[in-house]
Amino acid sequence: MVRLRRVYDPPEPGADGPGVPPDGVWGRVLVDRLWPRGLAKAEAGVDEWPKDVTPSAELRKWFHAGGSAGEFRRRYEAELAEPVAAAELARLRGLAEAGPVTLLTAVKDPASSHAAVLAELLGG
Repeated sequence: MVRLRRVYDPPEPGADGPGVPPDGVWGRVLVDRLWPRGLAKAEAGVDEWPKDVTPSAELRKWFHAGGSAGEFRRRYEAELAEPVAAAELARLRGLAEAGPVTLLTAVKDPASSHAAVLAELLGG
């Protein structure tokens, strides 16, 4: 199971039942290239930060300059097909198959972001 949450939201203790750590067995995975503004690392509760599966700076700039969501998705999936990103994606897919994982992003609407594309590709 793959969940999406804002990194600014605190972990959810016991969300998956007794004995399961907050936000899943494999924890909280930050999927933004840049560290979230105004958030101390100690407060974030981030367990992993795999930058190889985050959108490139070029793709982010293109999208924020007026790129379409559909074309963003196509370009992002192409980036994720590159060997290093594909290997990291496969590793994360294995974690998600083994137990709940929470993908974190700083965007205001995670369901309409790159994190949603990533969650879908991970089987969420």
